[in-house]
Amino acid sequence: MTPSAAPVVSDPSAAVPVRDPAGPLHLAVIGAGPVGLALALHAARRLPQAHICVHDRLPPSHDVTADPRTLALSQGSVVELRRLGVWEAMAEHAEPIRRVHVSQQQPGLLDLLGRAPSAGLQIRAEDEGVEQLGAVIPYGRLVAPMRAAWLAACAREPRRLSAVWGQPVRDVRTVGAGVEVDLATEAGEPGAERGRLVESYALAVIAEGGVYTEQARRAVTRDYRQTAWVGTVEVEGGEAGSAYERFTPHGPVALLPLPGAVERPGQAPRRRYSLVWCADSADDPVAGLNDVQRLAVLTHLLPAQVGRLVAIGPLKSFALGLNAEHTLVRGRSVRIGNAAQTLHPVAGQGLNLGLRDAHELVRRLAASDDVDQALRRVEWQRAPDRWAMIAATDFLARSFTWNLPGLGTLRGSALAALERATPLKSLLARRMMFGRR
Repeated sequence: MTPSAAPVVSDPSAAVPVRDPAGPLHLAVIGAGPVGLALALHAARRLPQAHICVHDRLPPSHDVTADPRTLALSQGSVVELRRLGVWEAMAEHAEPIRRVHVSQQQPGLLDLLGRAPSAGLQIRAEDEGVEQLGAVIPYGRLVAPMRAAWLAACAREPRRLSAVWGQPVRDVRTVGAGVEVDLATEAGEPGAERGRLVESYALAVIAEGGVYTEQARRAVTRDYRQTAWVGTVEVEGGEAGSAYERFTPHGPVALLPLPGAVERPGQAPRRRYSLVWCADSADDPVAGLNDVQRLAVLTHLLPAQVGRLVAIGPLKSFALGLNAEHTLVRGRSVRIGNAAQTLHPVAGQGLNLGLRDAHELVRRLAASDDVDQALRRVEWQRAPDRWAMIAATDFLARSFTWNLPGLGTLRGSALAALERATPLKSLLARRMMFGRR
């Protein structure tokens, strides 16, 4: 199969190879976010004969560093980024997570009896023999070095590696032993018919997920009727490198440590945290409050270990839901990351799950000359990790909508029991850092 026209690539002078199904693997990666770029960079190394093209709807002039979203990386994801050779370029913008505190606002049954610590569950890196449990980094500071690394790879091998910027992918269709990628183009572009351009590949990996409200509904979907309020807060006191998750009657509240203390003349430095505040959309306690009131409510909700909340930035809201495919593979197209499963942020594991999807897909392709066999193995191998995380986050998210007497007490008691069960706590920590293997 031969493309009807050459795409706009990162190096316009580079020749685009003919996609011969009998020759080397021709791979399309759709979406130049962190999961798509991680897959492309990994595939460029592990599949030295493959031709790889990254497609992204954003133009090459788009400044990704301006994106303020914050991402939580597990330690397994940090290790993967180190393997790809991009971690050093982003490490100065990341804040290590060395402790995670999980607690319940209402006292558990054991607290009422005076038999459980009020701190809830505490996971420490030193207890697990690792330097950190993970790291927190702004989205733009994560993606920019990955994009630069991919463009550098394209410049080194222009006949094998390429990128198409500013052309949204409208459809991906399995055709015979390959796929057709349908691109939207400017009217009148040479080689394009009626604003369309069709490219042919042996395999397409869809890594462009988007947010829950903008996605087409997939096989497994659930509207949690919850809203996530996202922003930043400043805190005096507390422990450096600590992340907090607090279960409240309205939903979870999470604080993730950000790099860079706020310095003020004559005052103690303030730590910065990324805030994710989840609430019932139908009875939202956040929407109508001003900044002073929001700080007061957060102070009431969060445990004393956090420190004293002294400032809050503007908050943005997002609707929350579950939207997942039954399978990653459909013909010669594979969905990974948010394109395969969009989760509630209660565990902060969406990106980490996507990076594991990408790693395993490349590993299986490198180990087999049969693409279809490799895809079957990917589907089988990734299922336990995917569905365990989907089930866990779905259960926790829905539990905040259940008006059952004593539910908060049970949740608090479970956290206290897990804190005392050291082997189980360590198993949980390892699953959060490295997934289910």
